[in-house]
Amino acid sequence: MGALCADASREPALAVVGLHKRYGEFTALSAVDLTVAPGEFVCLLGPSGCGKTTLLRLIAGLEAVSGGRILMRGRDVTRLPPMRRDYGIVFQSYALFPNLSVAENIAYGLSGRREHRARRVAELLALVGLDGAERKFPAQLSGGQQQRVALARALATNPGLLLLDEPLSALDARVREHLRREIKDLQARLGVTTVMVTHDQEEALAMADRVVVMSRGRVEQIGTPGEIYGQPRTAFVADFIGRANWFEATVRRHGEIAVDRVTLSVAQALPEPGSTGRVFLRPEDVRLHPVWLGGPNTALARPGKIEHLGGFCRVSLTVPLWGDLPLLADVSQDELARLRLVPGQLVPVTLPADRLRMFAAEAA
Repeated sequence: MGALCADASREPALAVVGLHKRYGEFTALSAVDLTVAPGEFVCLLGPSGCGKTTLLRLIAGLEAVSGGRILMRGRDVTRLPPMRRDYGIVFQSYALFPNLSVAENIAYGLSGRREHRARRVAELLALVGLDGAERKFPAQLSGGQQQRVALARALATNPGLLLLDEPLSALDARVREHLRREIKDLQARLGVTTVMVTHDQEEALAMADRVVVMSRGRVEQIGTPGEIYGQPRTAFVADFIGRANWFEATVRRHGEIAVDRVTLSVAQALPEPGSTGRVFLRPEDVRLHPVWLGGPNTALARPGKIEHLGGFCRVSLTVPLWGDLPLLADVSQDELARLRLVPGQLVPVTLPADRLRMFAAEAA
């Protein structure tokens, strides 16, 4: 599976072509294709062991490929050592030298006269918001500050590519959220092409121009955050990204599925009649009504637990007519107030036909 650059007239900043990586009998990566446009921010997203870090290490030259090619700006770097590839890298552990000052850490890869290096270090510290920290040592800095130093060091040589390996996972939630905004703003301001590894879907959706969802050494889908979330191509992507309702169904005919002997309308093109599969629906797409309006895919549901999750509420429902089908519905605080839900009282619920998506049983 591949992806086109945003601007085909420009040379891709990075192109991965048919990449394979094997460790003995184990295949860590299989036939991975990816192109990254200049200035693009791409996130490699997936669960532990999916191959995302392996892919980043292959791009960096820290692992040898078993097959395929890696090109940077059209230059084949597949067999080149790391020092001959044009990139900067930030590791999860920061990898700062504890015995060197902040300035010495940042200047480690710089060449030229001392005055030039000092000026560049000052520029980078201002860039990452650490003016005046030149003489401090890593142990004197917070985790967020250490990560800023690591980022400044990676950017010191003006690399053509920035690689980030789970750069925020060691930080607490508040610092992580703040720093991800800073990194994204900095990347956009500098226009540096960036590839970041993360297992945090919220992080990927918030920061990336495009997301590469990976599973078991393969690319499941490449797309914008909106495409990945709203138009998942596989059951894995649909299940891995965000919360979802899932239920079993059988195809009756074109545009119709059966759920516990009740027919629901579906806008999507369906497999052959008699085929079985799993139906997917986001909680925010479940519609609740204060009064009965009727219409297709509408029934009465029994509300249960209500979770208050900040800006919205998650309502647990059971639909008796559809075989006691369990559903989750996300509604705003205002909508919840209008619904006036009472335990034991039935509420009308609609599953919009254009929001239902069926995945074949073998793909689920």
